[in-house]
Amino acid sequence: MPATKKILVVVTNVDEYEKTGMRTGLWLGELTHFWDVAERGGYAMDIASPSGGKVPIDPESLSHEVLGELGTGKRYADREYMDLLDDTKKVSEVNLDDYDAIYLTGGHGVMFDFPQSQDLEDLMARFYETGRVVSTVCHGATGLLNVVLSDGQPLVRGKRVTGFSWPEEELAARADAVPYSLQEELTKLGADYRTAARPFDTYVVEDERLITGQNPGSAKAVAEAVVHRLEAA
Repeated sequence: MPATKKILVVVTNVDEYEKTGMRTGLWLGELTHFWDVAERGGYAMDIASPSGGKVPIDPESLSHEVLGELGTGKRYADREYMDLLDDTKKVSEVNLDDYDAIYLTGGHGVMFDFPQSQDLEDLMARFYETGRVVSTVCHGATGLLNVVLSDGQPLVRGKRVTGFSWPEEELAARADAVPYSLQEELTKLGADYRTAARPFDTYVVEDERLITGQNPGSAKAVAEAVVHRLEAA
């Protein structure tokens, strides 16, 4: 498989919690922190979403990431960069051969559209079974829940993985708003779910070509692991 030096980044189209009506969407730093590292590593990226088109941004991520000191403000102020979120391509339109890896961002919106997208599930399985790197961060791991390989087994069965933990949902005051526990669903599928010693600590789990990060603060470390894996291939 010839290297393309390109990574596909997948984001949500959902802008609210179904039960509460609170706003959600892409957690912006999970895009920008990954992008910064991968770009420095010489990788180009395209952004796709299940439905294509405009991507909502979780307003809480703006206060944490842009107004804080987490390094997202520069990207947010870059009009050309932010315009990339105005017209994303549909996952169904993606050409697998254009990419070396796939990366699923989080934000609570993905809990509603990633597991419902057959196109995304099929694409994830093809990425994995063709020897490409599959990576997620935080709630992006919801995009692994319904991925079944050609042998009929869930991709995550027997694999070491992480994703946003239930204690983190409680600390984020989202336990009553989310439709399920990502931690519980991964465990049900037979995944070897792992978690950091403390909530919100940076934490990345690698199981060969499957790379997962636990929370928003893990996006940079996921990118570093992805780049390292691709360069070592």
